[in-house]
Amino acid sequence: MDELDLVTWPPEPIRTERLVLRASEGRDRTAFIELLASPEAHTYLGGPRARDELERETPEVPERWPGSFVVDLDGTMIGQILLRRATGHRRPAAVGKADLGYLFLPRSWGNGYAAEACGAALGWLDGVLPGEPVVLTTQTANTASMRLATKLGFTEVERFEAWGSEQWLGMRPPVTPSGRG
Repeated sequence: MDELDLVTWPPEPIRTERLVLRASEGRDRTAFIELLASPEAHTYLGGPRARDELERETPEVPERWPGSFVVDLDGTMIGQILLRRATGHRRPAAVGKADLGYLFLPRSWGNGYAAEACGAALGWLDGVLPGEPVVLTTQTANTASMRLATKLGFTEVERFEAWGSEQWLGMRPPVTPSGRG
């Protein structure tokens, strides 16, 4: 069994200066549909899903599984953070490592929320699984995501072609109890 599977889920909400990272609730359903149907949010992710399809298929409490955090600002969902094991990854350097993903509603962009929320999620992971390396993949065309990855301590491992465009794979070194590993 994977160590991520052994982490108690959901954890207590993680609070930052402006945000709360928490498990999904029924009140988040509309925001999840908006997020998954957003052409802007999915520019580098293969495009949005059809809203009518999402309305039919999204459960009452969406995305309620280990590693999925709702990013909450003043009681409203503005995004999602995902921390999951990179098992089906196309790149050998990523397989078996924790994989960080994030998606935010466009109206919340440009306020530093992604950096704040991702930093908090990574801090939580460091606390529950010290020594765990983390990977992140983004398109090289997504310059904002590449800037965020660098800000979060990820360094380039490799670039590769996938899904019709150049991808960037970064890794964040493990944090050990004595500091950065």
